[in-house]
Amino acid sequence: MTPLSATDRAALLGIARGAILAHLGLAPPRPLPEEGALGEPRGAFVTLQVDGELRGCIGTFQPAGSLAATVAAMAVAAAHEDPRFAPLAAGEIARLTVSVSALGTPRRMADPGELQVGRHGLLVKQGWHRGALLPKVAVEHGWDAATFLKHVCLKAGLPARAWQEPDAEVELFEADEFGEEPTH
Repeated sequence: MTPLSATDRAALLGIARGAILAHLGLAPPRPLPEEGALGEPRGAFVTLQVDGELRGCIGTFQPAGSLAATVAAMAVAAAHEDPRFAPLAAGEIARLTVSVSALGTPRRMADPGELQVGRHGLLVKQGWHRGALLPKVAVEHGWDAATFLKHVCLKAGLPARAWQEPDAEVELFEADEFGEEPTH
């Protein structure tokens, strides 16, 4: 995973916000960079908050082309396709805070001792159930590894201990997580 520079991070936040503005018809679409770290194929999540409250969060581990293109697509999806929320309205833009998580490639967890809270995110799969939690979620809630594993299962609609079942797949991933400063 190529580390992102401060410039790359700022560019991705601008790409996410710009994609939302263009989708709402408030700004013209911007060209996306195709070179360097932003041109690499990587998955990403985009998290939106309005007035400090979650307003949308959508991501993919399967890149939609470059990291820049994936961030743009996930920003629009977070603003308009997260089933938990009504689509983002133009009137909310002034109170909007955008965060991006550029993902590393997931790898299967062989032993729960591999999970490092704050460094790894979790992806659990069992049958048609899927759930993912970013590394920052465990830190924000003060969870230990066992609690983190429980909550990723619950997010997937599975029993809390499903990660221990032989047919469950648990994957670890790293993420470069960053965001805009909230406006007050």
